[in-house]
Formats: sequence, structure tokens, C-alpha cells
Amino acid sequence: MGGNHTSSGRPYELLVVVDPGVWDRAAGRALHDVLDSEMPGLPQPESSFRIMYTSSKDYNSTLKLIRNIIIVDIKDTFTKGSFKFAKDVYASPQLILTIQAPNEEEFEKFVTENKQVIIDFFTRAEMNRQIISLEKKHNNYISARVDSLFGADIWIPSELANYKTGKDFFWASTNKGAADQNFVIYSYPYTDKDTFTKEYFVHKRDSFMKANIPGFKEGVYMSTDSLRTSVRPIRVHDKYALEARGLWRMEGDFMGGPFVSHSRVDEKNHRVVVAEVFVYSPEKMKRNLLRQVEASLYTLKLPGEVQESQIPLGETREAEKTKK
Repeated sequence: MGGNHTSSGRPYELLVVVDPGVWDRAAGRALHDVLDSEMPGLPQPESSFRIMYTSSKDYNSTLKLIRNIIIVDIKDTFTKGSFKFAKDVYASPQLILTIQAPNEEEFEKFVTENKQVIIDFFTRAEMNRQIISLEKKHNNYISARVDSLFGADIWIPSELANYKTGKDFFWASTNKGAADQNFVIYSYPYTDKDTFTKEYFVHKRDSFMKANIPGFKEGVYMSTDSLRTSVRPIRVHDKYALEARGLWRMEGDFMGGPFVSHSRVDEKNHRVVVAEVFVYSPEKMKRNLLRQVEASLYTLKLPGEVQESQIPLGETREAEKTKK
């Protein structure tokens, strides 16, 4: 077959190929709970993925075209839990992750320990699909503005056509009432390593947003809900970045929603560049709306960097080793 078919399924949909007995027991429940876990930093709970499952005997040529597939492979010939992944086997774009383990108990343990690896793996795969389409079609005007203001490049969806410039600050938005997507970039001097703490991040974000994102009337401004914001180190272009996810709200108004940002060091200019996306979509599910623009953050190219068109899928050495 090979990847000449176009894959089916919507973004963040996943098919698990597993025997019904295993799926119903602790091993299967552990995998289900990983995939069903809530995406962090959203105002209402939404699962990370939409899960479907099939037994291996019903895993037919139609199901083999689904874009994200996990195969549960439990055999006593294996010595320990491990991952194997394959791209575009039956269709394109497609990612198949096989999780191997010698028995159900080991499988349950391995999946639980590698929860973040599994979630990041498929999330990044979906973002890479978005990045491929952004490479072909993005808002060239916004890229040019970001270049002239920050000496950086970024690919933003064309729909984000409204923009506003401030001091060391730029904001672009779709300006839609119902499903509004926004992109923000700002920079400040890099003075010390304490920059990369949650407290400092929130302090900086609040001051930039208050100055640049006005409310509908005097005294209304954007702020960060620091209790519902979390940070973690990630790698972008193989360098350190601080990812923050959380909720923003308009002080003095009822508006609010989720945001994601990357803080990175621009070594050439001794400054920190923060790129952020946030959405406003009352009454609607926000997972895909946010993730669609979150993919753009990975395309931020600081001065002296080469544009990478794909995010590496596995942070773990284990995943790297089994790539062959």
C-alpha cells in the first residue's frame, strides 16, 4: 500500500488497536486514561484526544487509513516496555505508534510512566501537519512586520489579518467574535536566569498586556490567572524555551480564555523574545482552535537561526533509538 492514500480522521482523533479483553482490563484502562487526560490550561475540561478503538482482527484496510494509530503489542517475547513508531505506512500524513510490553502489568506501568511522551508525540505530529500547511500558506504581511520589528520570522495563519504595534510589542488577530485567534510577540532585555520562573513570566506578561491590549473601557485590561498557569521547559530549534499555558482574563469584564506562550533567548541581541497565542471562544470547545495557532509558535525563527519545518516528535532518548 504505502503512503499514496490520504489519511482519514480529524485532528487529534486516535485509533487504538487492542484486543477487547486487554482494553477492558487495567492495562487498557491505563492507556485510555493517558489519552483521555485533560489538555492542560483550558477553562473547561477537554480531553487531549478523541479515542476510537478496534480489535486486531477488525483492523481492516479502511481503519488503516486513520491518521493517528496506536497498536498495543503484548507478547512474552519482549523483555521490557518500549515504543516503535512508523510514518505514512498506509496513508499520508500518518503516524503509527506501537507500544510493546512483555505482559499487561508491564504495559500498564510503561504507559503510565510515559504519559507525557505519548501525549506530546501525537500532539507534535498534529502540529507538524499544521506547520507543513503554514509553510505553504501563511500571512506574509505579518511575517514581514515581525521581521522589521524583531528581526525574527514566524508563520501565522492568513486569517490573523488585523494587527497593532506597540513598544517592543506586536499583536495580530482574526478579530472574530465567536472563535477569535490571537498572536502576540514582545521582547525585553535578558538580564538574569531568574527570567525563566513562573513568577517573572507572569509579571512580564501582565505588564506588556496591560500596556498594549486595552479593554472596551477605561480600567479594563488583560491579566494572567497565575493560579491556573503552569510552565515547563521544552526544546525549540534544539534550544531551551519556557512553555507557559494558562488562562487570561479581562479585569473588569467577563472575557477570558486560554493562552500558550514560548519564552526564548535571542542570544545575538541579549534579549528574551516571548511569542504567545491566545483564543477567545465563549461557549465553544477550544482545544483545536488553540492548538492550531500553537503550532505557529514552533515556527518562530530568531536572528541567526535556520527555519525548521518539523518539530522532533520524541523528547526521549528511547524514542530516538527505536526510530530505525
